[in-house]
Amino acid sequence: MNPVRFVMIGGFLGAGKTTTIGRLAKMYMARGQRVGIVTNDQARDLVDTNNLRSQGLSVQEVPGACFCCKFNELVDRARQLTVGEIPDVILAEPVGSCTDLVSTVVLPLKDLHKGQFTVAPYPVIFKPSHGLRILRNESAGFSPKAAYIFRKQLEEADAILMNRIDELGEADQQELLTLLEREYPGVPVLPVSAKTGTGFEAVIDLLDRNDRFQNRVLDIDYDIYAEGEAELGWLNSTFDINSPTPFDLDHLMTSLIGLIADELKVRHAEVAHLKLIGLEDGASFAVANVVSSSGPGELSVASKAAVRQLNLIVNARVATDPEELDRLVQAIVLGECQRLGLTVKLQNTQFLRPGRPTPTHRYPASV
Repeated sequence: MNPVRFVMIGGFLGAGKTTTIGRLAKMYMARGQRVGIVTNDQARDLVDTNNLRSQGLSVQEVPGACFCCKFNELVDRARQLTVGEIPDVILAEPVGSCTDLVSTVVLPLKDLHKGQFTVAPYPVIFKPSHGLRILRNESAGFSPKAAYIFRKQLEEADAILMNRIDELGEADQQELLTLLEREYPGVPVLPVSAKTGTGFEAVIDLLDRNDRFQNRVLDIDYDIYAEGEAELGWLNSTFDINSPTPFDLDHLMTSLIGLIADELKVRHAEVAHLKLIGLEDGASFAVANVVSSSGPGELSVASKAAVRQLNLIVNARVATDPEELDRLVQAIVLGECQRLGLTVKLQNTQFLRPGRPTPTHRYPASV
């Protein structure tokens, strides 16, 4: 068996990792390659996993902690993707608040599983909505400790994917390029749009390279890292929604994302990422998201469907108390469904602050 190509795409919460991975998967498949995906989260019921599966992709999930802390489970999930048809490429999406991944994931994979995997260069997606303010040393709505994680993610990148260029003016693009080149000299910066596909041929070319990469082992303070992660309230909730007559799925998703985002803005609770997916018996699905408190909510995947039954999953990563975040989301979902004449039932909810990262392995230098 030839080694499987392992491609990990990093980036802060809301940077566009899931959209990027979905696009890359389809590009690899268009080349005739088989693709598997491993997603990662601090809790279960992940919007990203359901989104990718709804696109017909083969997905495994590592819940409960980041890849670095569940390294063996990451390898096990990757092996499960090889049951049946062995993939040529495995795409991995780590937790968006995680860093130090070269030392704790890339190098251990290269050393301990070099016969099973070949590891691609490690790109990190740059999120303009928070990143521009962080690189300007302005307030991004988070504490300096959360901004520390953002900067460390970029510091260990083999390349920086400057995402959402379709939404940036020319002046902002040039300022970002200048700031990134100043802060991270020698690191390639690729302007891309995960939404439109602009720049993705260059991303594929980068990921196909086999010359020496993965050398940026961080000098990192785990106390600051842990406190930065713990600043964010984490919420994953699932609801069953029913109606005797069909209702507009896209209208409900747009309404809910707007109401939740508006209420968080009133409370000055900065959104790292807020995602909703509505699934109707696997036949129709819609996705809505917000990537910062300064940006609007959007229906990123429209269903154009009227449904009677819906499974709604809400993932929220917000700089606020997670228990209060849970109460807020439940109240808005219940209130809006009642207003629209829909029956709603909470199926499951998990809210938490991430614990201190404890990596399974941490390599001090390149293998």
